[in-house]
Amino acid sequence: MPAFFVTGTDTEIGKTTIAAGLLHAARSAGLSTAAAKPVASGCEPTAQGLRNGDALVLLGQCSLALAYEQVNPLAFAPAIAPHLAAREAGVELSAARLHEAVREVLALQADFTLVEGAGGWRVPLLGRENLSDLARLLALPVVLVVGVRLGCINHALLSAEAILGDGLALAGWVANVVDPATSRLEENLATLAERLPALHDLGLEGLDAPSVAALPGDQLFTLTTLSLWQQEYGASL
Repeated sequence: MPAFFVTGTDTEIGKTTIAAGLLHAARSAGLSTAAAKPVASGCEPTAQGLRNGDALVLLGQCSLALAYEQVNPLAFAPAIAPHLAAREAGVELSAARLHEAVREVLALQADFTLVEGAGGWRVPLLGRENLSDLARLLALPVVLVVGVRLGCINHALLSAEAILGDGLALAGWVANVVDPATSRLEENLATLAERLPALHDLGLEGLDAPSVAALPGDQLFTLTTLSLWQQEYGASL
């Protein structure tokens, strides 16, 4: 069953919004869905334990019956980098530990599964490990969310290079406009469409790039895009 790893060019650039939109589109198409956000900081205390808002959003788009702890097995209260929060809590935040937790979700074999990272591609874990090491262990194709603002082209190209350099497929990307006042917005989007490789790899050359990859505000992926991804990776809608 197709599964993807969702990463971003930075934190707070719309990874969860995009992931939730894709899961919603899959559910609307009659597919079973599952998701994981294996580590999250900035969690709020509740009667049931620490809860992360992004993880709850993903859980709400899962058609399979998942416990919160399956979606977000490692939750930390401080709104700081996960490796620092884990260190303060005395928790071993290794790629192997996260891999084992995510494998349990993948083993459910939903028709469509997303694994959302934290922050960007090189978020530190234990020792010299990064969150990208989890993606490598999972060997999932990657969806890159680009937070469109000044400097985003450099961030996007460096992230794409790192993903490909780690031996993973860049399945698709989304230009999420986090700063509507970005100067030369259309020109920036056109440059991203020209420079980022994933759309061409998926055979999307004939489609208008902004309608596929550039999502202003809270607009989400089209079902057409999801269908093309699933066709590319051996599934059907």
